[in-house]
Amino acid sequence: MGEVVELWVVMLVFAAATFAPLGYFIYKFTQINAKPFGETEPHGDSPSVINDFAEKAITTIKGIIGK
Repeated sequence: MGEVVELWVVMLVFAAATFAPLGYFIYKFTQINAKPFGETEPHGDSPSVINDFAEKAITTIKGIIGK
């Protein structure tokens, strides 16, 4: 019976160590006005070089096909 209790304690310590980062993240999330990553912009509001390049490429291809 002692082996079962020992195994249970070891598993409990292992589980506590495994879930500690999650608990820390939840703690920080609730501490800083529910914004753990600071002030972030909503998706799509900031200009993107890749999106501008893709729009230029599509416009160019449409122009070539349209001729």
